[in-house]
Amino acid sequence: MDQPSFFQPTVLSVTALSNYLRELLETDDVLGDVWVRGEISNFSQPRSGHLYFTLKDSEAQIRCVMWKNAAFRLNFSPRDGQGVEVHGSMSLYAAGGQVQLYVDSMQALGEGLLYQEFLRLKNKLGQAGLFDPSHKRPIPALPKHIGIVSSATGAALQDMLNTLARRMPLAEVIIAPSQVQGADAPASLIQALEGLNQLDDLDLILLARGGGSIEDLWAFNDENLAHAIYNSRVPVITGVGHETDFTIADFVADLRAPTPTAAAELATAISINDLAVTLQNARSALATAIEDAIATRSYALELRNFDLQRLSPLQRVNNAIQTMDHLRERLDRGISAHLRKAQLQLANLTSRLEALSPTAVLKRGYAIVTDMHSGTLISQASQTQPNQTVEIQFIDGKVPAVLQATLKETE
Repeated sequence: MDQPSFFQPTVLSVTALSNYLRELLETDDVLGDVWVRGEISNFSQPRSGHLYFTLKDSEAQIRCVMWKNAAFRLNFSPRDGQGVEVHGSMSLYAAGGQVQLYVDSMQALGEGLLYQEFLRLKNKLGQAGLFDPSHKRPIPALPKHIGIVSSATGAALQDMLNTLARRMPLAEVIIAPSQVQGADAPASLIQALEGLNQLDDLDLILLARGGGSIEDLWAFNDENLAHAIYNSRVPVITGVGHETDFTIADFVADLRAPTPTAAAELATAISINDLAVTLQNARSALATAIEDAIATRSYALELRNFDLQRLSPLQRVNNAIQTMDHLRERLDRGISAHLRKAQLQLANLTSRLEALSPTAVLKRGYAIVTDMHSGTLISQASQTQPNQTVEIQFIDGKVPAVLQATLKETE
């Protein structure tokens, strides 16, 4: 029977060894919080969104993994051959038997020092009051003249021009082309900014460029440019890089936009469509107000007209005219009645007169005798003489006659 040896080595399974190595890596103080500098190679990003790459230098390499949620926070797109500084922790990928660096943040090589300089300058200018909200100038609601400081060849300029043309085609736009990257960019930006400030009728300035690394955007962290923005007579809106990018210019500006396109949209907070809607609403409100005012004034006018008619002397004149018409009618009726009565009286008297008229006597067969010479009416025989020339009037005419005898002679 074999006796057990006290010096027999412990034999581990592959899984046990892998777990042991992973525990060693994950519990090490240095490997659990480590920064590594190197060059990216074998970079890939499958549909899952995770990043897989190798970080290498001239003598060694190590596999790296960056999960999707951490990769989403990157402000640049990693590529093969790019120098980077990554932060993460070491562990073991047991299924592949690989020691890997699990990256939770990444920046382009040199961004660490630049970021420290960014924080230093931000603190300095902040203490100097360049970020003071009380100094921020109000953005005009309807700018008529807009200046743009940006690269003449960049896509950011075209995006801003397209947005301004779509939202506010009535606004005049002037472009001050400038370098936006490189050692000469800060001086170029300052010159363009100060040139636009010389225009008396300028309402607003857009200072913008497209996205890039911290080195690409570094011109917008220039201290002299910060003072130029602060001292600008015209309000400044910045739209530098992407939404996650922040520069010193953004903190000094009167308004910061996440992108150049957004800067153009903020510059035209009220678009031409908004103006059209506002104008239509105002037109409708004005029409309603005019109609209401006309109705109110018409009603008041009717009341005043009623009072005027009630108090007007014309009404009294009309009443007097009506009274006069009634009196005239009564007078006409009275005159007519009086005339009819007089006519009746006249007819009666005429009848009586006709009854007493000589003519009526003549009609009954009598005659009237008058002396031809004296015209004296002879009514008695004693008034006659022989050979007296007389005129005898019958009903139908007069006849001369000579009396042959008289009453005295006949007696």
